[in-house]
Amino acid sequence: MSEENLYTFENEEYRRTYWHTCSHVLAQAVKRLWPEVKLAIGPSIDNGFYYDLDSPFAFTPEHLEQIEGEMRKICKEKLKLERFELPRAEALELMKDEPYKVELINDLPEDAIISFYKQGEFTDLCAGPHLDSTGRIKGNGIKLTACNAAYWRGDSNRETLQRIYGVAYPKKAELDEYLARIEEAKKRDHRKLGKELGLFMLRDEAPGFPFFLPKGMVLRNTLLDYWRQVHKKYGYVECSTPMMMNRQLWERSGHWDHYKNNMYTTVIDDVDFAIKPMNCPGGMLVYSSEPHSYRDLPLRVAELGLVHRHELSGALHGLFRVRCFTQDDAHIFMTWDQMKEEIMNVVKLFDEVYSVFGLTYQIEVSTMPEDHIGDVKDWDFATETLKAAVEAMGKDYIINEGDGAFYGPKLDFHLADSLGRTWQCGTIQLDMQLPERFELEYIGEDGQKHRPVMIHRVVLGSIERFIGVITEHFAGAFPTWLSPVQVQVLTVTDRADDYAKEVAARLDAEGFRVETDMRNEKIGKKIREAQLKKLPYMLILGDRDIENKTVSVRTRSGEDLGAMSFDAFAALLHEKVDSKARD
Repeated sequence: MSEENLYTFENEEYRRTYWHTCSHVLAQAVKRLWPEVKLAIGPSIDNGFYYDLDSPFAFTPEHLEQIEGEMRKICKEKLKLERFELPRAEALELMKDEPYKVELINDLPEDAIISFYKQGEFTDLCAGPHLDSTGRIKGNGIKLTACNAAYWRGDSNRETLQRIYGVAYPKKAELDEYLARIEEAKKRDHRKLGKELGLFMLRDEAPGFPFFLPKGMVLRNTLLDYWRQVHKKYGYVECSTPMMMNRQLWERSGHWDHYKNNMYTTVIDDVDFAIKPMNCPGGMLVYSSEPHSYRDLPLRVAELGLVHRHELSGALHGLFRVRCFTQDDAHIFMTWDQMKEEIMNVVKLFDEVYSVFGLTYQIEVSTMPEDHIGDVKDWDFATETLKAAVEAMGKDYIINEGDGAFYGPKLDFHLADSLGRTWQCGTIQLDMQLPERFELEYIGEDGQKHRPVMIHRVVLGSIERFIGVITEHFAGAFPTWLSPVQVQVLTVTDRADDYAKEVAARLDAEGFRVETDMRNEKIGKKIREAQLKKLPYMLILGDRDIENKTVSVRTRSGEDLGAMSFDAFAALLHEKVDSKARD
């Protein structure tokens, strides 16, 4: 990074330091206004900062405005931030009136360096780093965005605190741009749109288990039809494995030891069973069900498998974090010398799929975690193979140390949507452990038995989560090929009812998804309601259309395409659907 960018928001380290210092300014402002409030912790986060506080009263929006005002004053005071260290006893004495800080100090190792940062009259326990002065922060670029409940140290059995969130930018224009993006994101919230468009619902009777409604099922099935089409093109076959299998299988795969806390289990005929959290072990049994030769490899076996994983109730979030979801899995079995080429083929498939939705991505190479199985040399070989495949395709990547699966390193694909937000969806995982555990074999060209190596991969990740992502990406205005309803036929008067039924029937026969609106309402109201439903096309039929056997076409954006023949409109629709245009 160039010298001039070291101290700008283009530098992530500087950005986080800036926000971390803002959290201290927030805490100082609160203590000035209400000295009785107790401090917990205040880090920077991906999109700003927060501070957890124990207050005898609930913070209101009016309180947040007061805090913002005091923060601006502190910035204008240009207070120097000074770091110092203390022995444990002196640190405890300094923080004796802050019980949460005392607990943190007591939890530090005996030989830990206990550091503090002081700015004016305010001192906080902190490892840093920080800016050198509060004057570096531009007061008019600060905004406190929310206040929510938070458990102390994330433990639901501990004290409930108040977490004040904030964001800050060096320029007010940058703050305004960020806040505008946030407002746009709220409008695009998939939970809101899912309800308004009749796609899915979430109920207290089944927390974390989404219900897909009829229009949502059309969207889902259309997405899966495309998934099957592209996988057939890339040489995959499809299988289905049981949702529940016995403990012996999960012990053999390693999930019972490494993943049991996230699994739902039961007992049948005095035998422990688990509902599958992953499709992989079943895929191993599919491979081992018949003998294989090197001529069969690579063998690409895909599965749309419903999996269940236990998530804490506080972590559940619409379709993004659920307790059951469909993974678009595939397991590719290959020889060692086929690994690099197969990884490249998977990336090509990813490129094709993501481009259809207008999604770009950043690749992360996630390396060996502490809790892993298998030899380090195998991990090193697998990791280098992943890097080599990506480099051979001319793609950039970043390293995510220690975040691989317990059985192998992986490539994670972080998708960027139309608002620039990122979502981790696709992944490619190399695995030399499960083939060993399940004693998978193939007969090589030399007539001897050999162990295959395997790739786990998902493109969409979770079908549910991907639907949430594209709902927000398109703001509910899905491309014509994906839209649950592609055309709505609207009548100007009841004289057009019979013609509307005829047009709708012809569209249905052409394979399009069509609805009619023949209510006795003004056409302006019908058009507005169709636009709110984000329907791609409206056919507005009046007396002239009946007479000329035409359809008057209007798009959801308000564009009037005028009158055209039915065949011309059908050709337009076919082109949009067949090309999977993004409108």
